[in-house]
Amino acid sequence: MTETQSIEQIEAEIVDEFSLFENWDDKYEYIIDLGKKLPPLAEEHKKDENKVKGCQSTVWLVADYKDGKIFYQADSDAIIVKGLISMLIRVLSGHTPDEILNAKMDFINKIGMTSHLAQTRSNGLLAMVKQMKNYALAFKALNQ
Repeated sequence: MTETQSIEQIEAEIVDEFSLFENWDDKYEYIIDLGKKLPPLAEEHKKDENKVKGCQSTVWLVADYKDGKIFYQADSDAIIVKGLISMLIRVLSGHTPDEILNAKMDFINKIGMTSHLAQTRSNGLLAMVKQMKNYALAFKALNQ
């Protein structure tokens, strides 16, 4: 990711990447591969207060605030979910709280994610986005 890419540009890249796949089996494989590339989360972050509420799988999410931007790290015990959170990190990490709060996250619908995930996974995906935006809100409030 280059410093100048907007959230919308990153979302468009992901939509383009997903358009290369013919079917959902291939898309799931791609999501799993993304999850495998996600750097492991340090064990000290794998505690209850870092768990995303509303996910059926266990997802840990932490955020750091540096130079006016938020950087996320996450992990999950479910390989598909790990891929989903890695996409969210790719889109939102390295942006300002305002950019994150204003992000529409349209790519989720554009790649057909909401219609191809089980209802519980879809709810979990929304919970992850909500938690990331909550971090943005908190960092914005702390740094005004």
